[in-house]
Amino acid sequence: MRLDRLWLTDFRNYESLDLSFAPGLTVVQGDNGQGKTSLLEAIGYLAALSSFRGVPNDALVRQGCARAVVRAQGQREDRELLLEAEIPTSGRGRVAVNRQPLRRARDLLGALRTTVFSPDDLALVKAGPSERRRYIDDVLVALHPRNDALRADLDRILRQRNTLLRQAAAQRADAELLATLDVWDAKFAETGDALGAAREELLDRLQPELTKAYAQVSGDRAGSAGEVAAVYDASWRATGLGDALANARVDELRRGVSLVGPHRDELVLTVGGMPARTHGSQGEQRSLALALRLAAHAVVTTSVGESPVLLLDDVFSELDETRAAALVTHLPSRQAVLTTAGRVPPGVTADLVVRVTDGRVT
Repeated sequence: MRLDRLWLTDFRNYESLDLSFAPGLTVVQGDNGQGKTSLLEAIGYLAALSSFRGVPNDALVRQGCARAVVRAQGQREDRELLLEAEIPTSGRGRVAVNRQPLRRARDLLGALRTTVFSPDDLALVKAGPSERRRYIDDVLVALHPRNDALRADLDRILRQRNTLLRQAAAQRADAELLATLDVWDAKFAETGDALGAAREELLDRLQPELTKAYAQVSGDRAGSAGEVAAVYDASWRATGLGDALANARVDELRRGVSLVGPHRDELVLTVGGMPARTHGSQGEQRSLALALRLAAHAVVTTSVGESPVLLLDDVFSELDETRAAALVTHLPSRQAVLTTAGRVPPGVTADLVVRVTDGRVT
């Protein structure tokens, strides 16, 4: 898809906005706190129905307002496409495509795809396993929007199962509770096995792209591009989640929580055979975070037949000159929106430059 125009109403610090984009690179300049990232956040919301900053929906609505509206116009497969999302401070929002309301907000997924680069991406390497699980599952949703339903089903089943386990831990589990738990175990095993298989398949496709991207952005400083790896660590996959749950039943009843399953899996990242999270240098960690985004972008582009819109949120300010130059050289040559608090990075040719000041664009 090509993004042509964005309208905002009461989104973050924007009372009103009407902004057109270049078909190539649009650069958004401005001081910190003026609304640069919010522009990317609005575009990303239409792609994922959530903020890539990880904030709740009510934080996206301008202070004192009841709702925000995000609209984007573009082209996909030579057809005009208008996407609209209403974000209320409470309750369910509404979404529409070409002015036709969608029955489920989830049906908007896949209409617009984005790849977001952010200074916070370092958390993909340095933070806990939940950040890496979210990365894998977000890529799965970008590949096939139906994976969002799979992820939501797993979360729902897990919540119900944990409620039963807490009840069992608080009081002696009777036959009725155990029978109910058996039912939810079967649902958890079916959904968990499906998500685990999808994650494994995705990692197999990501690995060669990750190897290539890391070599590009790092200058192959590790000595061999093949020394970077991403391994899906899910011990329960060997026997299946059903058997793993049966083996963990006694401990789970005692502790009142689900101890095995996709919600506890890890994506182990290594550089030179060593864990990147604890042994990688700051430069290696940043290169690996960039490579994860580039690899996901490449896999999605190949799978869906079109390149996601690149959203680069002030990433060059966090890179040394060598890595910044390498990223510029190897960025996919499709539509992109880049924010910066300073000048346009060296080597970057902008088709359009706009400036943001206190929620207004010139």
